[in-house]
Amino acid sequence: MQSAVETLSPTRVRLTVTVPFDELKSDLDAAYKKVGGQVRVQGFRPGKVPPRVLDQRVGRAVILDEAVNSAIPRLYSEAVQAEDLNPLAQPELEVTDFTDGEQLAFTAEVDVRPEINVPAYEGLSVTVDDVTVDETKVDEQVDALRERFAKLTPVQRPAQDGDYVTLDLAATVDGEEVPGGTATGLSYQVGAEDLLDGIDEVLRGAGEGDAKTFTTTLVAGDYEGRSADVAVTVRSVNERELPEADDAWATESTGFPSFEELKADVRSRLERVERLEQGTSARDKVLEALLAQIEVPLPEAIVETEVEWRRRATEDQLNRVGAQLEGYLESEGKTAEEFETELREGAEQAVKAQLVLDVIADKEELGVNDAELADQVVRRAARAGVSPDQYAQTLVQSGQLSGLVSEVRRGKALATVMEAATITDESGNPVDLDALRDDMGPGGMPAGDVEVDEDGRSYHVHADGAVHYLDEDGPASAGGDVQVDKDGRSYHVHGDGDVHYLDEG
Repeated sequence: MQSAVETLSPTRVRLTVTVPFDELKSDLDAAYKKVGGQVRVQGFRPGKVPPRVLDQRVGRAVILDEAVNSAIPRLYSEAVQAEDLNPLAQPELEVTDFTDGEQLAFTAEVDVRPEINVPAYEGLSVTVDDVTVDETKVDEQVDALRERFAKLTPVQRPAQDGDYVTLDLAATVDGEEVPGGTATGLSYQVGAEDLLDGIDEVLRGAGEGDAKTFTTTLVAGDYEGRSADVAVTVRSVNERELPEADDAWATESTGFPSFEELKADVRSRLERVERLEQGTSARDKVLEALLAQIEVPLPEAIVETEVEWRRRATEDQLNRVGAQLEGYLESEGKTAEEFETELREGAEQAVKAQLVLDVIADKEELGVNDAELADQVVRRAARAGVSPDQYAQTLVQSGQLSGLVSEVRRGKALATVMEAATITDESGNPVDLDALRDDMGPGGMPAGDVEVDEDGRSYHVHADGAVHYLDEDGPASAGGDVQVDKDGRSYHVHGDGDVHYLDEG
């Protein structure tokens, strides 16, 4: 086999391969065997039909086509290795010459990784925010936890914001009852503004036994967009009574020996969130600083594929919440052109990062062992809410396993760059990446540790990713590991990729 490479651009080549016919013997034999197994000829067992008989029955051209189609992928791979190419996508193949008994010649145009000169990482220096815990947030989370254990006490006074009222309501449109618009004994918190537009105004100042009416615009159902008359009767007014913030409550409700230890635990959780946020910021800034030093020609076809993937991902995410791209752009104050520009800029930066990190991984001779790959499968399976075995099978069946290996390898390359860079906080202190690495676990936190969500509810994460609230008998959710964002809000990721905050419905 002979091969030659013609450079079409810094990111695309044309590979020409010429193969003497004798080198196709194994492919030709395999073609005869395959076709022979599909043909029934009297006097011969399946698969035992002689080549000369097959040539007469199905035609020599059919055999040759089968042999060529089988040989080209193998020959292409051999030529890629011989020419030391790094293809980034599937090639565009064209058979330029095939003469029976003489030779096979074909070309393959393919995007390849360009030549990239990576500077020394040791010169990189970035600064990230200090790790600081806002005591106000600590108090807010503790107070929210107290609210979860609050008791409702009936009061003989007009309702005010924060009170819970028990009420009956009935909605009508032009005198006709609205389907689903009648409720009896409904509990509602005054001021929540999440029931009907205008109801909070009539409930404020209303007492037990008061009957009120108001007009509202319906936002769903058969009468969506129409004006409805709503009659409301207040059955009771209840005031929330918070438990005392003392040791007895902390021990009884959360299991902590004292109130101060509960606060210390909340504070440590928020500090961990800040540390993880600092580590994320350091990672992003180091990568940004690295890429700013390197010029990389980008394969246009690869960029277009990334742009299209990002566009579909955005549209799918919007569709899952019942929104459309046009409405999203309007709410964000963006034009379609600005959206496309952002997509392309993000795609170009992502492709550039992948190419650079692949070069670094090669330079550092980084690999991915079974334990590292298994760790990633377990983490991602937990986030998707499936078993590791099921997730691994999906990767193999979809052909995405090699992509995961590449992603893990790039992560190790970026970690190598971070270790060589100088990373300090605003106060001039070096960021301890080893401590951050030790602090990380599946989903960003070790399973089993007690956390507190924005409502103040204490929970911990089981090894299988299920979330267990301390004030409940069973798990509240099994949809992946719970994480805490930089604002202290707890969330987990559903199998479909949606982010669900625990303080939201």
